[in-house]
Amino acid sequence: MAKFRKEGSKDVPAISTASLPDIVFMLLFFFMVSTTMREVTLMVNNGMPEARQFTKLEKKSLVSNIYIGKPKDQYIGIYGSEPRIQLNDKLSNVSEISTFVAAEQESRKEEDRNMITNNLKVDQFTKMGIVTDVKQELRKANSLRISYATRKKV
Repeated sequence: MAKFRKEGSKDVPAISTASLPDIVFMLLFFFMVSTTMREVTLMVNNGMPEARQFTKLEKKSLVSNIYIGKPKDQYIGIYGSEPRIQLNDKLSNVSEISTFVAAEQESRKEEDRNMITNNLKVDQFTKMGIVTDVKQELRKANSLRISYATRKKV
């Protein structure tokens, strides 16, 4: 039978850290490329209602979001507690919607201007009166494509 002998204690070689900066930069570039930045800071509560049936919007680049709801807690002192309309990063009145629609159309290509969909993201506890006012103002601005954002019912 063969005997197995221990030939003294051998040291474990040190791990090379030469490739560590390469790995760190690869991870950094990956997260920089794959992360999307938030475009709009929400100033209103936006607990959307649930829906059983829905369809996804096809071209998200042709969507213009209009948020409707009560201002968040830090804005109640300034704007009150009544439901408000948020267009981009600004709380607005119903009368400013036509200006918003015109600015959104100007920022798009000529062939896409009539294809813009106004996506209404309305808080579930908001009364329909302000939503109707927004829809009437969109009708006056000749922006007739409207969709409602919801969350999927679990």
